[in-house]
Amino acid sequence: MKLNSLGLDPQKTKELASQLNVLLANFQIYYQNLRGIHWNIKGKNFFDLHIKFEELYTNANVKVDEIAERVLTLGETPLHTFDDYVKVAKVPVGKNISKDENAVQLIVNSLTELLKIERQILNAASEADDEGTNSMMSDFISEQEKTVWMMNAWLGRSI
Repeated sequence: MKLNSLGLDPQKTKELASQLNVLLANFQIYYQNLRGIHWNIKGKNFFDLHIKFEELYTNANVKVDEIAERVLTLGETPLHTFDDYVKVAKVPVGKNISKDENAVQLIVNSLTELLKIERQILNAASEADDEGTNSMMSDFISEQEKTVWMMNAWLGRSI
C-alpha cells in the first residue's frame, strides 16, 4: 500500500477528514450557541455565567480552528458555510435561551453530542495510525468530560 506524505493510508485519511468536518460543523453550532447564551443570559447567575460562557466560546473558537487545520493537514477542505454546518450537525440549536438552567443544559447536551463524534474519530484515528488526530481527540475528550461534570454539578445532577 502506498502511504501519503504523512505516512498514512490515503483512503483512511480522507475518511478521517470527512469525520473531522462533521465535528467542525457541530463545533460551529456549539460555538454559536455559546455566543447566544452569553449575550442573552439573565437572572441572579448572570455575572458568573456570562464570564463562564465567554470562556467556553473562546475555547470553542480555538478548537474550530484546530479542527479545520487538521482537515487541511490531512489534505482535504474544511467545511466553511453555515449551510454545510446545519446539514450535518447533531448538536442542538439553542435559540433565545436566557434562563440559566436551560443554558447550562444546552451546554451539557451539546458536549454529549460532541463527545460521541470525538470518540468515533478517536477510534478511526487509532485504526489509521493517525497519532495527530488521535492526540487531538484525546485532549478534547478529557477537557469536555470535565466540563460536562462541572455543568452537571452546577445543575445539581450526576453525570
